[in-house]
Parts: sequence; C-alpha cells; structure tokens
Amino acid sequence: MPMAADEIAAMIRENIPDAAVEITDLAGDGDHYAARVTAESFRGTSRVAQHQRVYAALGGRMGGVLHALQLTTAIPD
Repeated sequence: MPMAADEIAAMIRENIPDAAVEITDLAGDGDHYAARVTAESFRGTSRVAQHQRVYAALGGRMGGVLHALQLTTAIPD
C-alpha cells in the first residue's frame, strides 16, 4: 500500500520539528516522491547527515512502503 504525501510530510515534521517540507508525487502512483526539507537544525551538519535524519524520520519505510524518494535538504536563508 503506497504512502500519502501528507503522511510522509507529517512523519518528517514530527521528527524534525523545525522542518519546512514540500512533497511532490513524481509519478502519480504514491510510490515515487520528491521531497525538499529545509531546517535550521541542519546547519553545521553534512548533507549526508541531513539525509540520514530524514530517512530516520521515515522509520524504515524507504524501500518498502515508500519505494523511491528524491531528497533535497537545505538550510533556510
């Protein structure tokens, strides 16, 4: 069963409370999304660490319920 975009965003915000999250369904199938996550708490961390935080927030759903996530992380201007 695919994940809804709002469910993905909610999971990220729950675990990264200062995150601004934008989710785009890339294929219209609920399995392939793009996510842009912007958070001040990313400041001073590597891109790899930022991505690891987002994947951890998804609680192991990557590769299972959530097939593909094109992830972009950023720090607010």
